[in-house]
Amino acid sequence: MKHSIDKQGKNGKDKHVSIDSTPQEKNITYPTGSKLAKKIIDRCVKKAKKSRITLRRSYKRTSKQLLRDTYNATHPKRRKKASAAKRKLKTIAGRLVRELERKLPEGDYAKELELYKKVLAQEQNSKNKIYSLHEPEVYCMSKGKAHKKYEYGCKASVVLTQNTEVIVVAMTFKTNVYDGHTLPKVLEQVGRLTNKATKTATVDRGIKASKLLVIHKY
Repeated sequence: MKHSIDKQGKNGKDKHVSIDSTPQEKNITYPTGSKLAKKIIDRCVKKAKKSRITLRRSYKRTSKQLLRDTYNATHPKRRKKASAAKRKLKTIAGRLVRELERKLPEGDYAKELELYKKVLAQEQNSKNKIYSLHEPEVYCMSKGKAHKKYEYGCKASVVLTQNTEVIVVAMTFKTNVYDGHTLPKVLEQVGRLTNKATKTATVDRGIKASKLLVIHKY
């Protein structure tokens, strides 16, 4: 990024910038406990086959049918059956995880099995939930959009020079921090890459002005 800014010459050294933060969505399916439990079952069966371990049952057909039973869970006539299917999927997933822990050599897939146990232990109101097995760092963001209440990914900030429209910073955050709390890190990164202190920053109304910064809101 610094090399591309330096190529812009004076255009990349503007002291007046615009900052915007936005969710960067990851390529994951809409997360539900049933989907995650089904994936854990499939992964456990695959790991057992790869390690040449014989499971008591693979639950391949059973888990597939149970996942179908969870569909349309809000319908009054399907609510009871869907709830039972969700519980059964979690039970089967936990059973396979424990069986692998017993039969696998110590240390093999330990990190993955701990991840599976954490997923199965989380409840609807749990904090720091895991929404994807292949992207466990994903978190849930609510930006108040009418058409999309929740978004799953990570928060990203982009900084653009106001007069020359050169992108000088594009960075992501590992935790779901408040937009205003991202400003110090973003401005520090701007100074590091441009070797210029930011004089003014324009942000959206979701960010409250800091006492240490001169900020214009648009």
